[in-house]
Amino acid sequence: MTEKTMSENQSTTVLSVRDLSVGFRVGGQLIEAVRCVNFDLAAGEALAIVGESGSGKSVTSLAALGLLPPNAEIAGEIRIGGVDVIGAGPAGLASVRGTLAAMIFQDPFGALDPVFTVGYQLTEMLRHHRREMSKQERSQRAVELLKLVEIPEPEVKLASYPHQLSGGQAQRVMIAIALACDPAVLIADEPTTALDVTVQRDILDVLHRLRERLGTAIVMITHDMGVVADFADRVVVMRDGRVEETAPSRQLFSAPRAEYTRALLAAVPRIGAGQREHLPEDERTVLEIENLTVEYRGRRGRNIRSVDDVSFRIREGEMLGLVGESGSGKSSIGKSIIGLAPVSGGRITISGRDISALSRREMRKLKSHIGFVFQNPSGALDPRRTIGQAIAAPLRVHDSLTSAQLSDRVSKLLESVELPAHWSARYPHELSGGQSQRVSIARALALDPSLLIADEPTSALDVSVQATVLDLLRRLQHELHFACLFISHDLAVVDSLCDQVLVLKEGVSVEHGERSQILSSPQHPYTHRLLSAVPYPDPDKQRRRREDPLAG
Repeated sequence: MTEKTMSENQSTTVLSVRDLSVGFRVGGQLIEAVRCVNFDLAAGEALAIVGESGSGKSVTSLAALGLLPPNAEIAGEIRIGGVDVIGAGPAGLASVRGTLAAMIFQDPFGALDPVFTVGYQLTEMLRHHRREMSKQERSQRAVELLKLVEIPEPEVKLASYPHQLSGGQAQRVMIAIALACDPAVLIADEPTTALDVTVQRDILDVLHRLRERLGTAIVMITHDMGVVADFADRVVVMRDGRVEETAPSRQLFSAPRAEYTRALLAAVPRIGAGQREHLPEDERTVLEIENLTVEYRGRRGRNIRSVDDVSFRIREGEMLGLVGESGSGKSSIGKSIIGLAPVSGGRITISGRDISALSRREMRKLKSHIGFVFQNPSGALDPRRTIGQAIAAPLRVHDSLTSAQLSDRVSKLLESVELPAHWSARYPHELSGGQSQRVSIARALALDPSLLIADEPTSALDVSVQATVLDLLRRLQHELHFACLFISHDLAVVDSLCDQVLVLKEGVSVEHGERSQILSSPQHPYTHRLLSAVPYPDPDKQRRRREDPLAG
C-alpha cells in the first residue's frame, strides 16, 4: 500500500484494542496470558503481531473475535466497527464475526470440515450471514471468491473435499471463506507457518492483492520476521503477554528500541550468512546413496515413484542439506536409509556396508549407529514416559548397561544438550518445544551414531529457539564428528548449517554441490524459484525483491 493511501486511511480505525488483559482460571488459580495490550488498526493497513510462543499474540487475536474458552477472564476494550467485543453477548458477536471481522487459522485442514465440499462450506457462510441471497447468487459468489484467491478451475474445486486439496489450496479456501461477507478486518493467525516457501509466497501474494483491490485491513500473527518484512506496515512486538514495542516496519528493522526485538532480529537466519568451512578431502564416507529409487504401492497395483535415481554421499563431520517442496521426496530418502521406505532401485551404503545385503540382525546392529531427529518433538516423545526413560530407550535395546551406568549416561546426554541432569524425571508435557527438541537430539545421540538424520527439526520452533537448536547441532557435530543428513525446506537455515546442498523436485535431483555455490549461484530455474520465494528480513530489500525477483 502506498504512503498516500496509508495516510488517507489513518483516520479510519477499524480495530481498537485498549488495556486488554486476559487470564485463564485453572484449578482456582488465574494464569495471566495478556497484560495491558494497546494498539489500533487503520482501514487498509497490515499490522503484524510478533513474538515467541507464549507471548500472547494468538490469545490477543482470539479475544478480538470472542473465541476464548469459557475459563478465560478478560478485561479492557476491543472495538470493531463500533461494537465492544468484550461486552457483546451472542447477538453482538454474531454481528461481528464474518461480517465485520474474520479469521484465517494456521491449520486449514483442521479448520475445514472434512465431510463437506468446498462449495458447501463457502455457501454455508453466506447462508448464515447473507440470508437475502438466493441459492444461485450464493453459488455465483462462491465461484467469485475462489477466483479472488486465485484458485484455478473454481467451478471444479467447488465439488472438491478438503482432503483433495494441497496445503496452499486449502489455505486459499480458508481465505475465501473469511472474505465471503466482505469484512473490514482479516485476522491471520500464522497462515503460512506450515507451508513450503513457494506456497507461502503465493499466499502472501494473494493477501497483498486483496489489500490493493478491497482495502481490507489485515492483522498478521507470526513469528517469521521475513514475513513481517514482506507484508507489514506496522509491527507490535509481544513478550510474556506484554507489548515490548510498536513501530513502523522499516523503523523496527533498522532501529529497534527494545532489546528483545534486537535479539529476535539477530536470531533470524539469512541466506548469504553461512559460515561453514570446507572439510578436507580425505575424510571417511559415512553415507553413500547411488541411483536411489523409492516407489510406493498405489491404487489398482500402480506404483507411485517418490524418489527417482538420486545419488549423493556424506563424509564424516559433514552436513548435507536436502531441500525441496512438499512431495519432492526429501523425507522418503531419509526413511529409506532406516528401512521405512520401499527401495525399488539403487544402493544405500552406510560406513562401507550395503544395507540390502545385510541380515535382519546385522541391520538392527547397524541402526544403532544411526540417529533420527523428527520434525515434531512432542509427537516423537511418549507422553507416558519421563524424558530420562525416553533417552534411555535406545541404550536399553542396544547396550548392556547397569542401572547406575544408564543413569550416568542419561545425565551426561542431558547436559550435552544443555538441559539439567535432574530433568530426567520430567514428562514431555512439562517442556517447551525447544526443550523437547533438545531431548529428541539427546536420544538420537545416545548410541554415539556415525550418521544423524534430522527431518525438519526446527520448522515448528520459534526463531530464537530455532537459533539455539541450530547452535547446539553445530557444536555437537564439531565435538562428535558425525555425518548429518539435514532435511529442510528453509534455505536460510540450510545456508547457516550445511556444507553441501542437494535440491529435489518431484523426486529428481535438479542441483547438487557446495552450499555457497548452490545458494549464491544456482543454475537450475527451480532453485532460483525457491530462493526468490524466501522473504528477506529487511523491508526495503524485500520490496526490491518483489519488484525484481532476480535482485539480490
